[in-house]
Amino acid sequence: MAALTLAHARTLIDAALAAARAHDFKPMGVVVVDAAAQVVASAREDGASALRLDIALGKAGAAVGMGANSRVLTQRAKDLPAFFNALAS
Repeated sequence: MAALTLAHARTLIDAALAAARAHDFKPMGVVVVDAAAQVVASAREDGASALRLDIALGKAGAAVGMGANSRVLTQRAKDLPAFFNALAS
């Protein structure tokens, strides 16, 4: 697998923010992490709440750590609430 470059990370951020605008989402924070869940790049739109980047980093780190995207993790959390509550504590 090719290394994730800063240029590629910025392209991903631009695409994510464009999609957010197309869907009229609230201002977003986007974090791109590498395979070790280390931040490669991040961006927070004007007007985004203070915790947007923290939330995005948490979701990205969980996705890397669990080997699944955040939508899958959301469903797993609904199906196995005791497990995810234990992880949170």
